[in-house]
Amino acid sequence: MMKSKADEEEYWNSSKFKAFTFDDEDDEFSRLKESKQAVNSIRRLVEEDDDEDDVEKVSWSGEPVGSISWSVRETAASNQKTDREPAFPKINTDTPAISKSNSGYSLSSLFKGKSRGSFQTFNDSLSDSSVRLYAPELRKPKSEYKDYVSDWSPEETVQRMQQGKVVSLEKFRSLQDKLLLLDIAVSAHDGNVITAVLIYLKRTLSKEVLFRELESRQIALRHFIHYLTETRDQRLLLELLRALCRTEDMALLQYKEHLSIADENKRRDFLKSCLSLPFSAEDSAHVQDHYTVLERQIIIEANDRQAEREGKVEIFQKFPRRASILNMPLITTLYYCSFYHYTEPEGTYSSPLNIRQTFKISEKQYFVTALAARAKLKAWSDVDALFTSRNWLGFTRKKSPLSFQRVVDILQKNSAPTQVLQDYVALVDDADVRISLAQKHKCHDIIINTYRDLKDRQMLLGYRGKVERGSVEERKIDELLNNPQIRWKN
Repeated sequence: MMKSKADEEEYWNSSKFKAFTFDDEDDEFSRLKESKQAVNSIRRLVEEDDDEDDVEKVSWSGEPVGSISWSVRETAASNQKTDREPAFPKINTDTPAISKSNSGYSLSSLFKGKSRGSFQTFNDSLSDSSVRLYAPELRKPKSEYKDYVSDWSPEETVQRMQQGKVVSLEKFRSLQDKLLLLDIAVSAHDGNVITAVLIYLKRTLSKEVLFRELESRQIALRHFIHYLTETRDQRLLLELLRALCRTEDMALLQYKEHLSIADENKRRDFLKSCLSLPFSAEDSAHVQDHYTVLERQIIIEANDRQAEREGKVEIFQKFPRRASILNMPLITTLYYCSFYHYTEPEGTYSSPLNIRQTFKISEKQYFVTALAARAKLKAWSDVDALFTSRNWLGFTRKKSPLSFQRVVDILQKNSAPTQVLQDYVALVDDADVRISLAQKHKCHDIIINTYRDLKDRQMLLGYRGKVERGSVEERKIDELLNNPQIRWKN
């Protein structure tokens, strides 16, 4: 049935549909405006989520934005997107609402964190019909994320390690690559880099392969031994030395373990077990002496502790012990025995002469130690006995393996009286040194006798003015000056 003209006008005016005209508002601009409103509705959905830190940024592929795989894939895809359809999905304005729960992608994760200014810029770009819409450019240039994919040569890796930059060594998987990296690190002469590479090789190579390759790389081997020593990896270090047939180093390393043993009896037993290790001849003698002296110290310490408790030995009461003798050096043990056990017979463990004989202590070392111990006790008769020597005719004279100048210094440090010092100053051979020592310690007789022996009248006259008037020294000088039998040089 045909409608009248009035009915058609009423239909078009009353219907929700409108006839097409060129002046109508349903143009391209209005469609872009509707798209803008849809985007704003997405923004409201974004702002409803309060906990923005809990939303992970994901790309349209579902992978975390900014990750290495995402960046590489996006870079490859961008090279092929020249005239293809926009990466950003077209928004359908016919959809009444967008539900976050039903969406396969998190749009809020794409826009979340953007400032209002960035949204305004995005909205303004929608009003320009000549602008094509693409996904936001979130990836970094390849030159920036090259660090993360470890795309570095061995030379570049070592250089960056020297600069303190973080690099990954995991890309060096083959044995050839790992050894090349180690060789370049060694040629760089940087101990920290060498150690870092060695730690990586230690973790990724078997011990047999690592030991074999280090044997031909002595610089790297020394660094590795030092690293194992510092980290106290004794087990691996022993295996390394054994594999390299360095038996003496292996023995010394085992011997050093005695330092961690506190109990003296257990330490003694450990040292006894070390006697069978393959030491060199010199080191073997040292370990034997160490064991013997510790064994002797344990015996002496037990006896002296008991004597000190009982209070029956006078020297322990007059000079109480300040420390235990256990684990002391050999010379300290000799000094201790020269101080507390000097007069004991040679057959006892604590006799200084027994210690000298057992450990082959040189005459000079024994003399210095015994002299210091007896001078400390002010036992001047024992000091004098040390110097007394008798020849085959029965005559006695003072003899010393030390210079008498050194003897005077030791006695002076132990506050020896002038009379004792004078006996030894007189034995100094050099006249100038003897006069100097005599002046320092005020040994007037020695100075007067020295000038007399030198027949130096002028020096004797000069020294007469330095002594006290009316003293014995002044009278002695006057007698020498008036003696006609002395032929003076001046």
